[in-house]
Amino acid sequence: MKNNQIDAVPSADIFSPDFLIGNVGAPFIMGLAVGYFAKKMLFMALFLGGAAIVLFFVGEYYGITEISDINLLEAANTATDVAKKSGDFLVDRLSRITSKGVSAAGGFFVGFKLG
Repeated sequence: MKNNQIDAVPSADIFSPDFLIGNVGAPFIMGLAVGYFAKKMLFMALFLGGAAIVLFFVGEYYGITEISDINLLEAANTATDVAKKSGDFLVDRLSRITSKGVSAAGGFFVGFKLG
């Protein structure tokens, strides 16, 4: 009498709810939240940076400060590089959440688009 029971869940079942929620759904939602937050923070940083530049221009108009165009362009280039590195870091970090990273990175871009 042969009695072979298999109690293990097959690992090849990629359409099971546990696999989809853990490997596709949750990373997508995390990427969506991070992308939405990143875009809102970018808007806030641009708003504050623009306000600071306008204040410098007003100060220059009234003779309080003097702004060099070269220094202003260097500051803008530095801010652009920092924003690009930050965005690359976030996408890289999100892509390491799952084995393929497509779900989290896709969620980031959707969240960035929605934000």
